[in-house]
Amino acid sequence: MAHHTQAYRMTRRQALAAAAAAPWVLAASARGAADRVTVGCIGTGGRGTAVMRGIMTVDGVQVVAVCDAQRDRAEKARRLVDKAQAERAGKTSAKGCAATQDFREVLARDDVDAVIIAPQDHWHGPMAVRAAAAGKDMYCEKPLGCAYADTRAIRDAVRRYGCVFQTGTQQRSTRNFRHACELAVNGYLGKVHTVEVAAPGPSYQPKHKGSYDPQPVPDGFDWDIFTGPAPEKPYNPGRHAWPDWYLIWDYCDGFIVNWGVHHLDIAHWGCPSIGRTAFDLECKGTFRHEGFTDNISDWQAEFRFADGLRMRFCDTGHPHAQGCRFVGEAGWVHVNRKGIQAEPKSLLTAAMKPAETHLHESTHHQADFVQAVRQRGQPASPVEAGHVASALGFLAQVAARVGRKVHWDWQTERFTGDDAANRLLARPMRSPWGL
Repeated sequence: MAHHTQAYRMTRRQALAAAAAAPWVLAASARGAADRVTVGCIGTGGRGTAVMRGIMTVDGVQVVAVCDAQRDRAEKARRLVDKAQAERAGKTSAKGCAATQDFREVLARDDVDAVIIAPQDHWHGPMAVRAAAAGKDMYCEKPLGCAYADTRAIRDAVRRYGCVFQTGTQQRSTRNFRHACELAVNGYLGKVHTVEVAAPGPSYQPKHKGSYDPQPVPDGFDWDIFTGPAPEKPYNPGRHAWPDWYLIWDYCDGFIVNWGVHHLDIAHWGCPSIGRTAFDLECKGTFRHEGFTDNISDWQAEFRFADGLRMRFCDTGHPHAQGCRFVGEAGWVHVNRKGIQAEPKSLLTAAMKPAETHLHESTHHQADFVQAVRQRGQPASPVEAGHVASALGFLAQVAARVGRKVHWDWQTERFTGDDAANRLLARPMRSPWGL
């Protein structure tokens, strides 16, 4: 696959127009060198490495570069890639993967078709916007940034440059979640009037228990790159420990977004009006105050939509069970990563009829992305889906911060008549970074 300029994308899209008429099937005559997809991985911590491992199982994929602000992580990922790709090629060793600490070097490479973006959340917006401008397709971990302005900028850049974009909301590549949403979409529950969403929050506690004083930056750790667009703070291991950084406002909105995005995405998949109908929103929550941690800990939110739908969203310390529950006039279905339940139970074995809505079918989130790259099609979790799922969490924490009912309008992408809430839709970014 050649360097992705916008002109190249249009040429390839036109060349595969016939294949696009039969989604997810590429004629054998079209396969060959263009079937190879080269990947750069940005952020090689636990989640980034997991996604990287997943994409390396897909035939025709080669990881050519890895990047992390911590040099030892980048080198560990490089060794993992070289070993895995050597074994796949039937060789004893290989040295085909480069390692760097600066993501801009990955984006500048002509031999990188697609990138995995998996650093801390505060980096997702600036990296994804730059990746789109560089002509790269993207698998971007959720959520899409740290504020509504981030996710909007990502959505707009992906649209502008014609990128293939897969959000890391991998529940869409699991049958139970798809089945629950198809039941809701196709009326098997009757008219859906309530959606209940719950995600973990307070159960995550900071790991770092040492001194909070400034400390020397460890050798090989590019603290300036790690900090990026976040406010400049002195180095301390408590700022980047796991799960501590999830609990720090500089780097993450908290689990109201970071975990909530998964089940909010399923709510939107099963009730598409959630992403297009204006709503009133109230959210109560408490905020963390241990060590560096300062973002939201627990929450109870209610969305009331103009079409009569209600969505209740809380942490799992409150009444709703983790996952997503669709409640309709004729039954309900509840789904999470442990399984699926429904009433009546016959819903669990219901088969969608040919004329009914069949949602995008995927069983492997990274393979689904690669297929979309090859086909120039839409993956299971396109940017619009990632945008809405991320936005719902962002907006809930804004409501918690202002402490009153707000009204959201998807058309204007603003809170109606609430300047204080609208100021929280974006965050200032440290120079020279921005969207």
